[in-house]
Amino acid sequence: MANNQKILLKNRPDAIPVPSDFELVETTVPTAQQGEILCKTEFLSLDPYTRGQINGRHISGAIHPGDMMRGETVSEIVQSYHADFKVGDIVKHFGGWQSYSMSDGTGMQKIDTRISPRSLALGILGMPGLTAYAGLVHLAQPKAGDTVLVSAASGAVGSMVGQIAKIMGCRVIGIAGQSRKMDWLTDVAGFDGCFNYKNEDPALAIKRLCPDGVDVYFDNVGGDILDASMNQLALGARVILCGLMAQYNTDSPPPGPNPGTIIRARATVKGLVVYDHFDKQTAFLDKATNWINSGQIKFVEDVTEGLAHAPEAFCRLMAGGNFGKTIVKI
Repeated sequence: MANNQKILLKNRPDAIPVPSDFELVETTVPTAQQGEILCKTEFLSLDPYTRGQINGRHISGAIHPGDMMRGETVSEIVQSYHADFKVGDIVKHFGGWQSYSMSDGTGMQKIDTRISPRSLALGILGMPGLTAYAGLVHLAQPKAGDTVLVSAASGAVGSMVGQIAKIMGCRVIGIAGQSRKMDWLTDVAGFDGCFNYKNEDPALAIKRLCPDGVDVYFDNVGGDILDASMNQLALGARVILCGLMAQYNTDSPPPGPNPGTIIRARATVKGLVVYDHFDKQTAFLDKATNWINSGQIKFVEDVTEGLAHAPEAFCRLMAGGNFGKTIVKI
């Protein structure tokens, strides 16, 4: 058996991270004992919220210099002394940025056989997809004919929000930062419109594309785009606060929107934490697998080969250079 490769946090970055902020080390592969499971990583999920862990400001805790980077993985069990899991099972758990991981089974799930390719268990059929489903369907409760605005729209969460909204009969507008992302959203994912926040003033673009106001705004970024979106809310709008991309790379959070915009629209604003919605996972998967099989849901993955390249892929993600769900194939 090969050595176990791990990626550690070397330095806590002040802005957008760079690969030198991380360190690759090799250790001996551990041996499973009674009640334990040894897993070989197949896919590793890279997620923006990890930057919040590095900052020490995320609900799931902090990553300190010298700590191994955290992340959800799809893995194959290679040793097991646990009654519920056997060698050869394909599982999902928080194995971290390493090629082998040990677990006592807590929080571990066998991958549903309907999920193909298996990497989707980390993307649109995993936590990001559940985030989109729970936030849109259960918190925002869109109606047919609503205008739904989504930021970071080509990501795993944003793309699912928009496509589920289309299935529910909504008009969907996306916000992205690259022309190729915009093209995919409108030509493949079926969004009704999109704009590049780097090339067009967000406030003017939202007013242009949502002239009658925004009924549902699903926010994945915060900052100036959140502020601009709040200024174009329709009466009775619902705002779902999900991500904080605008402040992950800084220690100085941006100012929030004017409360007057919420009052004027009689809007409802809800914070979304996916951990509160794990009870909806089965219902979500039943629907989402059917949507994918019927062609109603499209997806794109940004796949990097090799654990050693995970820092580079993560830095690209945090600079907005990824396209689709960011995955490392180990």
